[in-house]
Amino acid sequence: MSTTPVQELPRRRLSTKRSLTVDRLTDAAVDELHATGYSGLTVRAVAARCGVAPATAYNYFSSKEHLIAEVFWRRISAQDEAAPQGPAGLDTAAGLYTAAGRATEVLANFALVVSNETELAAACTVALLVDNPEVHELRLKIGRLLHTRLVAALAGPDDGAAAPPAAVRTLEFVVSGALIEVGTGHLPYDQLRNQLAEATSVILGDLQ
Repeated sequence: MSTTPVQELPRRRLSTKRSLTVDRLTDAAVDELHATGYSGLTVRAVAARCGVAPATAYNYFSSKEHLIAEVFWRRISAQDEAAPQGPAGLDTAAGLYTAAGRATEVLANFALVVSNETELAAACTVALLVDNPEVHELRLKIGRLLHTRLVAALAGPDDGAAAPPAAVRTLEFVVSGALIEVGTGHLPYDQLRNQLAEATSVILGDLQ
């Protein structure tokens, strides 16, 4: 997920009614995906499922890829941004949460956000890679959010020294590659957290 600064297009401020319409479309997209699979998914079918005119749906979403990318963005942005605290970050020798553990939690939460929905997980892998201006903008937003969470986690519980920028960038490459591995069936979801933990340990070493 690229985090290169770009000039973002201003996003139209939605009225309450329009915001509710977008909510209905994204919810219906998940239901339609479970019912028909990604190959059968269309913006028109999603519109019909939630009782919205096709022209209205296309006013908000240019393609099914744009729609699924928006679903992924909403799932990611809705996650709790609090500093990760859990067994994966515990340094039993020092009694502290290590940088590698905190980074693992951030990456795992990101990568596993749709892991319990097989059809949606596969669809997100495909949709987020398409060459589409709206999807590109969402990729940038997702990448910036991941970057922000990693930097915050790696600052440490006592606002210690931040991890080197190169380490953060490498971790971003790791999670992007892991998601592609999962999406192509080369890495089972149940092995993903352990693989991320190994990678963060190698990249961050003894950083606290």
